[in-house]
Amino acid sequence: MKLTRYTDYALRVLIYLALNPDRQCSIAEIAKSYGVSDNHLMKVVQQLAREGLVASTRGRGGGLRLGKPPADIRVGAIVRLTEPDMDLAECGKCIISGVCGLTSVFGKATGAFLAALDEVTLEDVTRSGDRLVAQLRLGLMPAKNKPRQVAAKRRQNHVQGSSAEKR
Repeated sequence: MKLTRYTDYALRVLIYLALNPDRQCSIAEIAKSYGVSDNHLMKVVQQLAREGLVASTRGRGGGLRLGKPPADIRVGAIVRLTEPDMDLAECGKCIISGVCGLTSVFGKATGAFLAALDEVTLEDVTRSGDRLVAQLRLGLMPAKNKPRQVAAKRRQNHVQGSSAEKR
């Protein structure tokens, strides 16, 4: 099962707000921190605000905060809210639906998936707080991208070094 980008962004917004409980955050700030589009986050934030998960204040000094404590926000609830279709297969369009045993197996698997997510709160996800905050504030790349980042830095230093040698 693969979650949509919309769900991914909803979870990211909530994580960011949970890591910044003492201040208002802007959509632009969150988007920049994750390297995503403001426009994509706008729609996500609107739904989260309608559901009471995000508190939004307009005007100067306004911004976003969590609408509930992180311990009261379950990842499973967010996934249910933001995923339009949790079916693993399109059984309704199949000619053997109703007599095939896979429908109940897929339903059971989806139920187990959501039950596992229901056990996890936003507070659990943000437990590594300081490291998460540092990564978001410094704009660091995730670990899987670091080799490319290091290689690019080496190339840049090599080019700069070559320029200095020519002088």
